[in-house]
Amino acid sequence: MNLPNKLTVLRIILVAVFMFFLFSKGVVMKSLALVTFLTASFTDILDGYIAKKYKMVTDFGRLMDPIADKILVLSAFLAFVEMELIPAWMVVIIIFRDVAVTGLRMSALTKGKVISADEGGKHKMVSQVFAIVAILFFLIFREAGMKVFDFWNASTERIYKDAIFILMSITTLLTLISGVSYLIRNKGVYFNAKSH
Repeated sequence: MNLPNKLTVLRIILVAVFMFFLFSKGVVMKSLALVTFLTASFTDILDGYIAKKYKMVTDFGRLMDPIADKILVLSAFLAFVEMELIPAWMVVIIIFRDVAVTGLRMSALTKGKVISADEGGKHKMVSQVFAIVAILFFLIFREAGMKVFDFWNASTERIYKDAIFILMSITTLLTLISGVSYLIRNKGVYFNAKSH
C-alpha cells in the first residue's frame, strides 16, 4: 500500500477519534474535535497531491478516497443531527446523493471502469467541509460562552442556529446539484448496466 492510500485509510481511522472528541464535553474536547477534523480533511488534500505529483494513483485510491471523504463528512452531519443543530432531512438528501453516486461508481467498477471524482464533487466537498468547520466553531464558541465566560443566552443560540440553517441550506443545494449533474454526465454507465 503506497503513501496516498495509507493517508486515505488514516482519514477513516481519524473519524473515530473525531467522534470521540465531538461528543465529549468541554471547550478543550470540542477544540480537539475541530483539530482532528481539519487534520483528516488535510489528508484528503495531501493524498491527492502526492498521488498525482509522484504518479502513485491506484484504482484503490480512486475508489476509496471519495468513500473516506463520505465517511468523514456524513459522520459529522449525523452527529450534528443527534445534537439537534441541523434538520435530518438535509442529511437524508446528502446521504441519498452519495449513495446514488457510489452506486454508479460500483456499477462502473463491475465493468472495469473507475469513475473519479469530478470538479462539481470537489466543490461540493469544499462547501460541506466549510459548513462542518463553521458548526464546530459554533460548538466551541457556545461551550465557552456557557461554561467559561457566561455570556450565552437563548437569543444568541437562536441567531447562531439560524446562521447554521442558512449555511446548511446552501450546502445541501450544492450537494444536490452536483449529484444530479454527476448522474446525468455518467448516465451511460447506468443505462449500459440495465441493458445487459
